[in-house]
Amino acid sequence: MNGSIQLTTEQQFQIEQFNRALETTQNPEQLRQLARQLMQAWQTQKAATCWVLKQDVPPFIPTGG
Repeated sequence: MNGSIQLTTEQQFQIEQFNRALETTQNPEQLRQLARQLMQAWQTQKAATCWVLKQDVPPFIPTGG
């Protein structure tokens, strides 16, 4: 791995789905709801990342066996 974060195919598909929903939505209330969902998902991801980083688990180092 080159150190960059790679999205899974499923994640890429979900991003495309969300983008299409945003592009086709004409109703301002629907756009607000999509924005709320995105904000919730973003903040949940940030909280999960912080939780993982605070865990006292040694990093996985594969052995040659």
